[in-house]
Amino acid sequence: MAQHFPCYSAVIPLLLRQRGGRQEILLHRRHNTGYMDGQWDIAGSGQVEGNETAREALARECAEELGIHVRPEDTEFAHVCHRLGREGDRTYYDLYFFVHAYTGTPAIMEPEKCNGLAWFPLDALPEDMIGFRRLH
Repeated sequence: MAQHFPCYSAVIPLLLRQRGGRQEILLHRRHNTGYMDGQWDIAGSGQVEGNETAREALARECAEELGIHVRPEDTEFAHVCHRLGREGDRTYYDLYFFVHAYTGTPAIMEPEKCNGLAWFPLDALPEDMIGFRRLH
């Protein structure tokens, strides 16, 4: 019997705000992870672990990486992206969710993996942002 190819799931929280008439998104700069280090990425993203739903994973990752509390019911599915790993050895399903409400102030909670956290206007994303994360 053929074995199914394993797939990995990641959750990506879209934390947006209005500032000065422009919509902004929260990004973090990857550091010491071994993957796309030095590039900006959507803040709070991470892997779905065993025995948790995507929304539960999103809430957990936001707490672990940003120190904010997100209730799963305050999120809304936005997009799914199917992609291959850099070596073509993994298949990923990235699940994007709008976060409509959270408590706390986003901060760098894992300085060993992140060395920058900033809000960027959606129409002026940094050039050194991970290419497949850029919003169009």
